[in-house]
Amino acid sequence: MLSTHIVFDLDGTLIDSAAAILASYRAAFAACGFVPARRIDANIVGPPINETLRLLTGNGDPALIGRLAAAFRQSYDEGGLLETAAYPGIDELLAALREMGRVLHIATNKRILPTRRILDHLGWRDDFDTVYALDLFTPGLPDKAAMIGRLLADRRIGAAQAVYVGDRREDGMAAEANGLPFIAAAWGYGGPCAEAMVARWRVAATPYELGRILLDRQ
Repeated sequence: MLSTHIVFDLDGTLIDSAAAILASYRAAFAACGFVPARRIDANIVGPPINETLRLLTGNGDPALIGRLAAAFRQSYDEGGLLETAAYPGIDELLAALREMGRVLHIATNKRILPTRRILDHLGWRDDFDTVYALDLFTPGLPDKAAMIGRLLADRRIGAAQAVYVGDRREDGMAAEANGLPFIAAAWGYGGPCAEAMVARWRVAATPYELGRILLDRQ
């Protein structure tokens, strides 16, 4: 798959941020004195924060979600995000892609402030030509499909030149909405299973296998 532009999801694809994210959700509920309606576990990692909080509260009350979101951000931004780690093999993958002339981008549901701090923490800031998040623009972008579309338009990248890599079915559908091929990272939080996958999507079991697919080394 010889795409020039590789667009990556972040959480569950390049980084394992589950421990930090889950700890901050638990801290937020404790700070607000509210018992979540469902278990806070790795299955909730990935969607935008307000969507996740609607799921966890079970009622979607805007005032409550606002308080919880503020408490989450305080916990996460004040140090929780530093618990984030790269998945094994990702550093090598990014280096190999850059060496082979691929242009790397990020399109993530994570807010732009912690995204940039994590990239700095991992030494990746210079690896990515473009880093987009839902809150990068005013007004914010509505979803990942719109974000990918905005990135492609801003950078004048044709669909035939790019591929999107993520770990959730929602990532694949966002790629589809923009006419991009999609590769699922099987090591991520989405845990792509057969019934959730579209036949034309490809699945990489490891970062090494993903590199082989992206560099067309079969």
